[in-house]
Amino acid sequence: MRIDICICTFRRPQVTDTLASVEAAERPEGAALRLVVIDNDDTPSAKARVRDAAQDMDLPVHYVHAPGANISIARNAGLDAAAADWIAFLDDDEIVDPDWLTALVARQQATGADAVFGHSRAIYGSDAPAWIVAGDFHSQFAAPRGDVVETGHTCNALLRWGDAPWRDERFDIARGRSGGEDTEFFFRLRRMGARYAIADDSIVREEVPAIRASLGWLLKRRFRIGQSYAAVAQSGLDRARLFATAALKALYCYARALPAWPKPDRRAFWLMRGTMHAGVCAGCLRLRQAALYGS
Repeated sequence: MRIDICICTFRRPQVTDTLASVEAAERPEGAALRLVVIDNDDTPSAKARVRDAAQDMDLPVHYVHAPGANISIARNAGLDAAAADWIAFLDDDEIVDPDWLTALVARQQATGADAVFGHSRAIYGSDAPAWIVAGDFHSQFAAPRGDVVETGHTCNALLRWGDAPWRDERFDIARGRSGGEDTEFFFRLRRMGARYAIADDSIVREEVPAIRASLGWLLKRRFRIGQSYAAVAQSGLDRARLFATAALKALYCYARALPAWPKPDRRAFWLMRGTMHAGVCAGCLRLRQAALYGS
């Protein structure tokens, strides 16, 4: 089993910590691993630090410079460089648990899934607001809709690649500055027949910068998540139905926020859910998404 581990980076020195955590992690029995680091900066700003980190590693490291300040350009460069049977995805500010990859592989072997998604747990600083810590709003948990996993994320994932019918598929460049390109990508692969599973014991961890520890940032992110989810609706009729459902859910959630107002974590919970559903409505109307990446 050959696995290329793709890590896109953009002006984050923390990528070397991510590489070190992968180097120290357990390795699936019989698996051949390679790290592919894709630098999305206009200049190859990560090249020297990736090269220096690689000198102290046993795992082979392949550096790719893919400029453009567009995450889809970087992800697609990783797909172009991949030569393995499977691709694993990580973000450049994550630290993997020791059994991160072995848990993904074990779940894949148990289910036969074409992609397996793990979880990302937030690490909060001492100055993070208590209500954010209590609500744990920055962690990302892969979750099914009913009994079906419809889509996934690239912060912790394993994807069949070498013999897959989606080898020519790529991430949507138009979503590369706003985010949500991974949601749409995995929706598309599912329509091509891909089957997904979740590995609850596959964990990566990510520190939350102070700039993200605010209700404003969380609401902006939830709105974008809602816009991205609207990609599930393909026809005009599907979008109309989804819009109506999401609008009702948004009104319900905003109404629930009113009695929860004295409790900051519960108030934020309902505001965020309402804003996500409002984002679904915006996505159904195909309103332009705000640029959140590349600056």
